[in-house]
Amino acid sequence: MIEQTELVVTKWIYNPPANGLKENEKVIFTVEFDVMKKRVSTKKGIACRFSCTLSVSEEVHLTYIGEDSYVIDLDDYIDKEELMRMINNSYSKFTDKFELKKLSTVFHSSSLPLLNESLIDVNAILPLLI
Repeated sequence: MIEQTELVVTKWIYNPPANGLKENEKVIFTVEFDVMKKRVSTKKGIACRFSCTLSVSEEVHLTYIGEDSYVIDLDDYIDKEELMRMINNSYSKFTDKFELKKLSTVFHSSSLPLLNESLIDVNAILPLLI
């Protein structure tokens, strides 16, 4: 059995641009993904952390980090497809939290980019679940 925990926002640092956000200014999103092995005597799992910075004119105005984890029975086998589904679910929760929290910022009309699955090396993550 696979259990997913609640996504926890561990960092939300917002520094509004001094002059607001102008229409022609481009918002740069930088999204990073980290994963860590979790294990106890009766369960295995992974912790997923997504980090995002929003920059305008090379100045960071928002840093957002969210963490999520999966707890899995030791005898359950996770393949590449299931692992990508887990990561996509975590990113979806990360995006949903952003959509709610961004409303009080100048980034209220911005959205996080889609998850680029080609940048995730599932072959490097799968051994964490053995």
